[in-house]
Amino acid sequence: MGMKTSYSAITPFIARDGSEIRELMHPATHGNVQQSLAEATIAPGSATHLHRHHRSEEIYYIVAGDGLMTLGHERFPIAQGDTICIPPGMPHCVENRGVAPLRILCSCAPAYSHTDTELLADADPV
Repeated sequence: MGMKTSYSAITPFIARDGSEIRELMHPATHGNVQQSLAEATIAPGSATHLHRHHRSEEIYYIVAGDGLMTLGHERFPIAQGDTICIPPGMPHCVENRGVAPLRILCSCAPAYSHTDTELLADADPV
């Protein structure tokens, strides 16, 4: 049996990395099993904290806006339509360098967990 969620019914929260998150589909809330899908919003001039996930592989799809991605020792521009794969254990963060909110769809497998998120403030990316 499939499931449906309504965007307007989802209350956003601030994730450990500092971004505003809407959990579009997550096992803890919606009953799916193996993955999660969220929308992250990063305000202009803001950035997420450098962090990594020990178990989850993430895929980011840039829905709107542009910015700068740090992925390990690499830094590169990101913009609407880009897709980025973040392997488990890879330090990463995103900076919004544009004038509009940066909106990212984030797919995690296994599903996102606060306990799987390690903040790496002032750390070497790898």
